[in-house]
Formats: sequence, C-alpha cells, structure tokens
Amino acid sequence: RRNCRGNPNCLVGIGEHVWLGEIDENSFHNIDDPNCERRKKNAFVGLTNLGATCYVNTFLQMWFLNLELRQALYLCPSTCSEYAAGESVLKDKDYEPQTICEHLQYLFALLQNSKRRYIDPSGFVKALGLDTGQQQDAQEFSKLFMSLLEDTLSKQKNPNVRNIVQKQFCGEYAYVTVCNQCGRESKLVSKFYELELNIQGHKQLTDCITEFLKEEKLEGDNRYFCETCQSKQNATRKIRLLSLPCTLNLQLMRFVFDRQTGHKKKLNTYIGFSELLDMEPFMEQKNGVYVYELSAVLIHRGVSAYSGHYIAHVKDPQTGEWYKFNDEDIEKMEGKKLQLGIEEDLAEPSKSQTRKPKCGKGTHCSRNAYMLVYRLQTREKSLTVEVPAFLQELVERDNCKFEEWCNEMAEMRKESVARGKTKHEEVKKLYKRLPAEAGSPYDFISLEWLQKWLDESTPPKPIDNTAYLCSHGKLHPDKISIMKRISEYVADDFYSRYGGGPRLNVKALCKDCVVERCRILRLKNQLNEDYKTVTNLLKITVKGNDGFWVGKASLRSWRQLALEQLNEQDEDAEHSNGKMNGNAQNKDESNEEKREEEDELNFNEDIVCPHGDLCISENERRVVSKEAWEKLKQYFPKAPEFPNNKECCSQCKILEREGEENEALHKMMASEQKTSLQNLFHDKCRPCLGSWPQETDELYIVSQFFVEEWRKFVRRPTRCSPVSSVGNSVLLCPHGGLMFTYASMTKEDSKLIALIWPSEWERIQKLFVVDHVIKITRTQAAGADPESILYVSEPQLCPECREGLLCQQQRDLREYTQATIYIHKVVDNKKVMKDAAPELNVSSSEAEEEREENKPEGEQDPDFNQTNGGAKRQKISHQSYITYQKQGIRRSTRHRKVRGEKALLVSANQTLKELKIQIMHAFSVAPFDQNLSIDGKILSDDTATLGSLGVIPESVILLKADEPIADYAAMDDVMQVCMPEEGFKGTGLLGH
Repeated sequence: RRNCRGNPNCLVGIGEHVWLGEIDENSFHNIDDPNCERRKKNAFVGLTNLGATCYVNTFLQMWFLNLELRQALYLCPSTCSEYAAGESVLKDKDYEPQTICEHLQYLFALLQNSKRRYIDPSGFVKALGLDTGQQQDAQEFSKLFMSLLEDTLSKQKNPNVRNIVQKQFCGEYAYVTVCNQCGRESKLVSKFYELELNIQGHKQLTDCITEFLKEEKLEGDNRYFCETCQSKQNATRKIRLLSLPCTLNLQLMRFVFDRQTGHKKKLNTYIGFSELLDMEPFMEQKNGVYVYELSAVLIHRGVSAYSGHYIAHVKDPQTGEWYKFNDEDIEKMEGKKLQLGIEEDLAEPSKSQTRKPKCGKGTHCSRNAYMLVYRLQTREKSLTVEVPAFLQELVERDNCKFEEWCNEMAEMRKESVARGKTKHEEVKKLYKRLPAEAGSPYDFISLEWLQKWLDESTPPKPIDNTAYLCSHGKLHPDKISIMKRISEYVADDFYSRYGGGPRLNVKALCKDCVVERCRILRLKNQLNEDYKTVTNLLKITVKGNDGFWVGKASLRSWRQLALEQLNEQDEDAEHSNGKMNGNAQNKDESNEEKREEEDELNFNEDIVCPHGDLCISENERRVVSKEAWEKLKQYFPKAPEFPNNKECCSQCKILEREGEENEALHKMMASEQKTSLQNLFHDKCRPCLGSWPQETDELYIVSQFFVEEWRKFVRRPTRCSPVSSVGNSVLLCPHGGLMFTYASMTKEDSKLIALIWPSEWERIQKLFVVDHVIKITRTQAAGADPESILYVSEPQLCPECREGLLCQQQRDLREYTQATIYIHKVVDNKKVMKDAAPELNVSSSEAEEEREENKPEGEQDPDFNQTNGGAKRQKISHQSYITYQKQGIRRSTRHRKVRGEKALLVSANQTLKELKIQIMHAFSVAPFDQNLSIDGKILSDDTATLGSLGVIPESVILLKADEPIADYAAMDDVMQVCMPEEGFKGTGLLGH
C-alpha cells in the first residue's frame, strides 16, 4: 500500500514489505556470484570489448582457432632472457610482453587455458596503438596486421615460424595480357593474402569469383603496347589463379565509397555461399585438390558503414562444432551447424525490405557477412597444440589471481548475508513497536531517514534533524507532513544504534511558528475585504491635518505588495533554517535573491527622498484618511509615515533651486561656446591634412573624443555635463612624444584627431584647460624645390612608442576571441554586391550620440574632468592608449553586412578546418568542396590557425563551392564527411 505522506501516524508503505516474512539469503547482497565469471567446461574464452574494439576481437578469435598459426606462434622464442634461459617466471614481477608476437603468444595461451570466462586484450590493443573509442575498418585491420605479423616473423630462424603466414594465407595469381594482333602473352605474377570480391549486382559467391577473374578488353585509348608489335594494339587482360593457400580469405566488398555523398556506405544485399567451395573451375591448372570447407563467417551488424557491431561465427577445427563469438559472450550452435540467427533480421533503412532468399542444404545467405574464410579440405587429424611451459606458468599465475578474487568475492557475499540477517531481525523486532500508542511518549523522525533505514542497499547514517528545525531551534510546523511519529522505545533504540540528533519529542513543535503562521493566514484571508474597505476610504476627501501622505504608486499596487510580503514571510518561516536549503551554494543564492529584492522599493518608499525625508514632488503623493492609513499599517508596519502637516525635505528644495540655476548656466555656456567655436561644431569648416589650407602654415590638434564630448554638451546642455579640459595626453606616449606620424594622421588615424585653426585654438585655450599643446607646422627650406614641403610636429614623434603601438595593434588582431567575420559566397567567380542592410547604415555622430545618451553617469572618459575642472595629466601605457583608440573608432569604419553574407563568431586560435565545419553548417557546403580566399590569398592549410592566416575581426572571406551537395544538412553522417578518415594512421600497424 502507498504511504499517506501528510499523516505523521501512517507507517505503512515506507519500505517495510522487503523485510516482512521469510527472505532468501541471496537477496541480502548485491554481489554477483563470482562463479558466473568462471569458464565453463569445454567452452571457449571470450574477449572484453574495450569500447569499439569488437572488430579486433573477431579476428583474434578466428586466428586463435587456426591451429597451425597458434602452434607457430608458440614456437616463436621470447626476447626475455629469463624465459630464453629456461628460468621460472619471476613471482614478484608482472609479465609485460615486449613484441607483437609475445602479446599474441600470451593472449592465445590465456584463450586456451584460462579459468576466466573472458580476458582483457588491452595489452595487445595498446601495443598496436589503437584508439579503443573509434571503430575502424575491419578488413583494413586484417590486411595491415597480417603484413605486420609476416614482417615480424620473417626475422625468425625456424622456417616453420618464419613462413607460417605465407603457408597459411598466401596464394598466387597472374595478370595475363594477350595481344589480339600477334597473340603474344605477357604475365605478371603477384601474391595475394585475400581475394577482394565485388558483390554489387551478384547474388552468389561463385558469381563474385567469376567476375573477379573475367576477361577485360583493352581498346581505344586504353590499348596495350605490345613488345612484339612495337605499337599499341587491342588486347585482353584477365587474372589467372596459379595457387591457393590452406586458408582462403574472401573479402566481400560491402563497404564502398559513395561519390554522391562523399563518404562510405554499406551494401546490405544478400550473398549466397556454400559450406563446400570447389575452386577447381577457377584454377589455371585443374589437376590439384581445391575443395574448401567453410571455417569462419565474419559479420557486421548494422546498416551504416560508420557504426554497428562485429561478431564472428567460427568452426572449431577439432570438433567441427560452430560457435558464435560476440566479445565476452560465446554461444555454441546446436547440431554442429552454422546458424546466422538474428544477424540477418536487422531492419534496413528503406521501407521496402529485401526478402531473404531460400537456401538449400549446405548453403547459406547473408546480407551482413563481410568476410568468408575457407579451409582446404583434408582427411588428416587436426593438430593438438600444447601451451609452452613458460606461457603455462604465466597462465597459472593469472588463474591464481582469479581464484583469489573469487574467494574474496565469496567472503564478501558471506559477510553481506550475515549483515542482512542481523538487519532482518532488527527490522522485524522494531517495526512491530514503531507506532506510538495513544497517551504514550513519542518522537518525531523524518520519513526520509526511515526509508533509508529500511533500504537494504544503503546502511543508514546518523539521524540528522537539523533540516527540520525552525529559526527558534524547534520542529517547524510545515515539516510535520514529512515527519513520522514513532514510539519512544524505538526512538531510544535508533539513537543508541545510529546516533545523531537533536531529538524531537512531544514538546518539540514550535508554538511561536504556529502563531505566526496563523497570523499570516488570517491576513491573507482578510486581504480582499480590507482592499475593498481601503478603496472606499480613499474616495473620502480628507479635511484638516488628520491625514497621511502616501505614494500614488504604492496605493496602486498595495494589495500586490501585501500579498507578496505575506508570501515572503510564509517562505521565510518555511525556510528559516539555512540547512534546509540543501547546501551552502543554495543558501548563498537565496541570500543574493533577497538582496536584489531589498533593492526594490517597499510600500510608501516611493515618496522618500535620498535624504530619508518627504520628497518635494506633490504629483507623486496624495493624502489618505487616518482610518485608511491604519488599515495599511496592518500590512506594512515598517512603512515610512508622513503626517499631512509634515514639511518637505529642505535639502531637496535647496538642490532643486541649484539644479535650475545650473541648467540655466549650462544653456548659456553652451550657447556661448557654440557661437565662439563654429568651425569646431561643423565638420565641413575644419581643415584637413590631406589638402593643407594655403592661408596658414600652422594647425593645432585635439582628440576627436574631446570634440564629440563637447558637441554632446552643446546639443544637450541640460542632459550632459560641460567639458572643462582638453585631454591631449591620450595622443601622447608616456615620454611626452606624439604617437602618430603625419602620414597616419592623413589616413588610418584621421578618425582619432581633429584639426584646429590657429584663431580657433586661441579661443579654446581661453575656454578650456589645455594639458598639452600639439601643433603641426608646414615648412620649406630656402632655395629648395617648391614641392619639397616638410611637416614638423610639436612635440615630435616618439619612434619607439609608435612601433610598440603598431606591434600591439597587430597582436590584438591576431589574439582575438569570439570576434565576428563575414563569409560571402561567390557565384560564377563574381561577388554579387547588394544594398547594405539598412539597420547598419547609420554612421553619423548624431546617431552615436543617441546611443551614448542612455549611458549612466560616471562612464565618461577620465581624461576629461567635466565636473571638478581639474587638469591632471594621466600617465598612460600602450594598452590604455589602445583602449582609448577602440572607444574612439567611429562606427562608419566597420564592415557593412551585405545581404547574402553570413556572420560567424570565431577565435584567432581556431583552425581553418574548424572554420570550414562552421561554414558547412551555415551554407550546406562540405569542407572538401570549399575554396576560401581573403584579399586574393587562397586559404588552403586546414591545420593553420585563423590568426596565422591573417583573418582578423570584421574580415570578409570569399567562399566558392565546387558542386555543393543538395540537402547536405539532412545527412546523418555529417561529421564523418567533415572529419576526414585517418584510418590506422599513427598506430603500430603502420609504424614499420
């Protein structure tokens, strides 16, 4: 039955059903029987899947059951001196194989004689350097490992070891070309370790072999140069099988490259094959024994080439029985027959599923088999392979470790059963006496702790009741619903066994909290009636001085404020103990929320001035009657009180008069300055360095930022503070030298400076405090060429600081994060430019001022002391200058986004390859179809960072796509396309 959570007397359904009645011993522990990990009699040993290594496990099991290969590997001598000398294995040292052969030896020995149900191949996988989390091409792994093994064994002296790979797996075929003119036959003999058979368009294995050997005509541009005819002639070419190995590996090419999508796909077509394969019709010489028996079928479960699972069906060469190897699990097939089972029942991606063809006796068909292994039929008895002594000693050591582990697990199970029986007796004894009888003493204990006490999986912790206490240190009334009332007898037993506290007995319930809760509930119920009463009282006109001032905003929302306040008090009472918040982090978050709420105005605080007195604006307040105020005070006892005869704040009155005087003064000052500095106010009247005015040889310089701030004040004197000083120090380095060259001031730095006429400069010096005078003089040497004009600055340029500034600017452009760049797609080698987006066309100083207008006070540039009139020179570093320069850049210099372009957020340390992936998602163009360029420079190095390629913020990169794939974004294996396959690059398979 379910527990009544709101009833502290209900003790049913809290987990007691697990312990009532008789209990099986096995239920007292969660430890599996270690014997389940033990190898069964006459069973094979499995291999652990390390993540995505099922393809490795299938080949290891198949090679292990090749008895000739296993025997040859056992004969391979160990490189360890103690084993080569015949010494016993060091007991205090773990064996670590040094070569691939030693790893394979040890792995095969464990597969043969281990007592474990499965073993861990991580040493072998690690030695090959394989990525356990990435599934690789199984066929490629087979080829590369066989090549590596053959190369490793080629150094052995024993010919049975040295030549085992060639004896078992190597055959020969010849590429034969016959000239149609003279009949000359040229032959190129080649070795093979597997035959790669195309399965497209075929239903039977024999058809695939026939196509592999079919004759090819060489005609037209593909004609053959005949040595006899000494000219190109029509010819025929075909493959002739010369010899076959003992073990014939037939690779079914299920995984093919799809040119349309640019990635691999799997062919899920049925291919029929027989258990006996007669290869004599396909041989050049017909006088040999070429009948093969099926010995292994390697299966790939799944419809995609990039995912799925590999298993293997392998026949035991000693018993002739078939086994299915699926990592740790190995299943013996019934009746010594191959049964492909559910591997062929997987759903296809298309709705129209292909029916499985009917198979006759001794034949099979599969749409998931990717490799068939045939063994040459022989009447000889199979080999009996014994594990060498030193390997057997290693296996015995591992078996001893396994037995120790089994004994340890069995002992833990016994201890768990003993604890379970003790707990069972405890629960049966105490649960009967758990309910508190009427009139008997009792304790409160939390439902959560009782459930943990009855939970067999976790031992109970000491009783902690602090989370259920109120601010007065007693039981909170709201926590009664999650508490249970138990007898004092059981409570004494609990606290003596498990400890903890504080105990919550019959006197634990907090009376103060109950009274407060009742008050809050009464006010909540009374609120609607009081709202109607106050509304009617507000309609009565107050006469005399009996009334009180109340804010109009407070009156409009007083009911909502009262309800919120009551709810907050309710919540504060409920969460009065900080530990109830769960942890310190939640407590801090709740305190932070409270501080934010405290910043909001409470009732009647909207008419309190900054000095804590009654505000001077009568439009924001009204007088209410004494009766209405008393009603409101019931809900807001701490609200500020202002009687009707209360005077307004005297300080606010003084400030109001001063403000009006300052506004008038500012308007007058702005009018005078605008009249005096007409040229400075209008850009068209200012001189330009690019075309030096003929009427003067001297011009003065101020920062553009000073001009913009001054214009704001002149346009809006009542909203902006007056500018009192010209902060030219931002244009100078710490040594007092100028940071700009004459050439830069005519070009890229022209947005940072403003040129002043000499007459206007005299007026500026009278109106403002000038910290530094910066002047440009035009001179011409006597008798020199009239065109050889020199421009001299005072103070002079500081070359070191100028170079440092340029370096810093370049560094900033190369070390950005989350900057915006634009990708523009090129169509037919033409960049189609359209109208700029209208929302980005605003660039005038007027629009800038609108954006700056809403800035809070105190964010003005510190170099302009608008309020105190001081003229302090501030020492600045290159970094502080750059900060100023960024602030001073006008928006019109930024890139205007063109319709059809897409903006991307990038970082300087991001590679070009990562950018191409972003572009792929934005434009649906595969990375290998993207041709990117910037300023005429082709971007081709995928490993280079954007910073090193010269991509800076606001850059425009041109994208030209080569035959983009339609609906590319809907493809399932996008990441497989954008992340090129590296295969076994970097592993031990390619190390040689």
